[in-house]
Amino acid sequence: MTALAFLGDFGSAIEFLFVSRESQTGGVQIGGREIWVEMLPRHLLLSGVAIAVACVVSIPISLWLGHIRKGRFIATTVANTGRAVPSFALIALFVAFLGVGFTNVALALVLLAIPPILTNTYVGVVQVDRETVDAARGMGMTGAQIVRQVELPMALPLIFGGLRISAVNVVATATIAPIAGYVTLGNPIINAQVYDTAGRLGAAIAVALLAVGADFLFGWLQRAVTPRGLQLTQPPRRSFLRRIVSSTQREVPTTP
Repeated sequence: MTALAFLGDFGSAIEFLFVSRESQTGGVQIGGREIWVEMLPRHLLLSGVAIAVACVVSIPISLWLGHIRKGRFIATTVANTGRAVPSFALIALFVAFLGVGFTNVALALVLLAIPPILTNTYVGVVQVDRETVDAARGMGMTGAQIVRQVELPMALPLIFGGLRISAVNVVATATIAPIAGYVTLGNPIINAQVYDTAGRLGAAIAVALLAVGADFLFGWLQRAVTPRGLQLTQPPRRSFLRRIVSSTQREVPTTP
C-alpha cells in the first residue's frame, strides 16, 4: 500500500480500509479487518432492518389509500415532514426518551425511510389508468384483486424509486448511529481521537461506496421489476458516452 503515499491523506484513507494499524490512543488495532468484518455487517443489518420495516408499514397503507383515491393530504404531509425533520434530531429524540441501542436507532431510521416509500407508492397507484381499473372491475375482480394484480404491478417502478431514495438516505444516515451506542461505519468518523484523519476519511469513502452500491442495486431492481409492457412504452436508454456525443453534436454547428 506504500504505492498510495503520493495520494497523501486520500492514500492513507484507502490504506486504512485494508491494513490494520494501532489506534491513536494505543493498545487497539483499527482499520482493515475491523471495517469489513465488524462494522460493515452491522451497518448493513441496521440499514436493512430499517428499510424492511418501513416497507411493511408504508406500502400496504399507501396501496389501499391509492386504490380508494383518498389520502392525498396524508401522503403530501408525510413527504414534507420527512424532508423537514433532520435525521440527527430523530435519533436524538429516540435516545432521549428510549435510550441507546440497536432498536432505538432502527426506529429512527424507519421514520426516515417511510416518507419516500409511502409517497411514491401512493402516487404510483393513483397514476394507474382509471379505464384499466374499471375494466378489471368489470371482469369481476374484487378490490383486493385489483390492487394485487393490476395496480401494484403497474406502480412497481415508482415504488422501487421510493425504495431507492430511502435506501440511500438510510445507509448514509446510519453513520451517526454510534452516537446512540450502536457501532457502524460511522464510528471512525465520530471518534476522531481514536481513528485520526485517515480513519475518518477511509470510513467516509466506505459509506459513500455503500450508498452508491445501494443506489445501483435498487436501480437495477427497479428496471427488473418493471412490467415488459411498461418498458416498451418508455424511450430507449442511451449509454452515458452516447449522451455526451449527441449533446456535443448539437452544440457544434455544422459548416455548409
